[in-house]
Amino acid sequence: MWKVFLAAWSLLLGMMLLQIGNGLQGSLMGVRGAIEGFSTFELSMVTSAYFVGFLGGSRLTPEFIRRVGHVRVFAALGSFISAALILYPVATYVWAWVLLRVIIGFCFSGVYVTAESWLNNASSNETRGQTLSLYMIVQMVGIVAAQGLLNVADPAGFTLFVIPSVLVSISFAPILLSVVPTPAFETNQNMTLRQLYNSSPLGFVGMFLLGGVFSAQFGMSAVYATQIGMTVREISIFVSAIFVGAVVLQYPIGWVSDRMDRRQVIMATGVIGALACAIAWGSGGHFNTLLACAFVLGGMTNPLYGLLIAYTNDYLEPDDMAGASGGLLFVNGLGAIAGPIITGWTMSQFGPQMFWAFIVLLMSATAAYAAYRMTQRASAYAEDDDYEAVPLAPMGMSSTAAAFDAMQEYYAEAAEDIADLSSSETEGEQR
Repeated sequence: MWKVFLAAWSLLLGMMLLQIGNGLQGSLMGVRGAIEGFSTFELSMVTSAYFVGFLGGSRLTPEFIRRVGHVRVFAALGSFISAALILYPVATYVWAWVLLRVIIGFCFSGVYVTAESWLNNASSNETRGQTLSLYMIVQMVGIVAAQGLLNVADPAGFTLFVIPSVLVSISFAPILLSVVPTPAFETNQNMTLRQLYNSSPLGFVGMFLLGGVFSAQFGMSAVYATQIGMTVREISIFVSAIFVGAVVLQYPIGWVSDRMDRRQVIMATGVIGALACAIAWGSGGHFNTLLACAFVLGGMTNPLYGLLIAYTNDYLEPDDMAGASGGLLFVNGLGAIAGPIITGWTMSQFGPQMFWAFIVLLMSATAAYAAYRMTQRASAYAEDDDYEAVPLAPMGMSSTAAAFDAMQEYYAEAAEDIADLSSSETEGEQR
């Protein structure tokens, strides 16, 4: 893994700086919005707007890259991000923030697509799995570091909006000055949503539900924390706990999922995540309890993302895996758009504890549907005594189409290698 880091350190550094800038402005919206007097539902629309832009950028940026190239797309989107971040404290109106968040989401998604395609190009077939692991770690480190920056200045001022603008601008330097050559950007022919659902109903439904959970975590956690009276320092620690849990528990859960029916692990993560949220719901706002529950929630949801993708791939041929990435990303994006609006409405009607209640519902639904699907279909292990699962590839919750394509390439190549190895062993036994 050290060799992988040395080969792609500039790209990874740039991505970490991008994540710090994005993570800071994401949490800052909840804190500053409360200061400006925005209602919970208004803040939920602001949060949802980011995912509308993010989904649009993920789908449209590849065409921009094909037309004018990586460098020009990078420069243009970066300029829009810096401008939008500076405008937040100037245009303190709900619909202005909604528009700015659509722009921010679109541009960040486009920047990620551009950088991730570079990162994928810097990886070989043998190192792609390790590269994805490092990329996920860098993402989480950046988001956690961003929460600490909430404490360096007054959220009511301009400084905390300037910092992410500067970080985003600086992040382009290591990427654009990298010796890694600009790749030719290619996209795969996507599966239709019907084909994707027929291939893996659990993967399809689970990714939609998880999109709602992710968007609530990313956009509404700071709103919830503000509403129950946490200080800025406590908010930063609370949000960080979610992402620390995502890093710490990613690999243990992935290790387990490679050795048993993934649906059992999906069901278990859903149940544990729901229980953690139920405890937080009834905790009365006790800070240490909320931290522990946030840690467990993050530790369940981020691995669940990779689990659902891996489970879907278990029932696809290697040639179909790349085509499934666009559908999975789109379904997850639809859930992410709907999640904050539903969360915000319920919080405004019934109180901030509905933040936990909404996630309890989604995680419970995921676990219940996984249990149901276990009665409808035999596992890949049961269908083939010699079945060997492709090791889980960790994925970050803000990954775009380029990272999805890289991950699907990893799965396809690994699946083909396993099939070739099994075929060779069978021929050897026959001889």
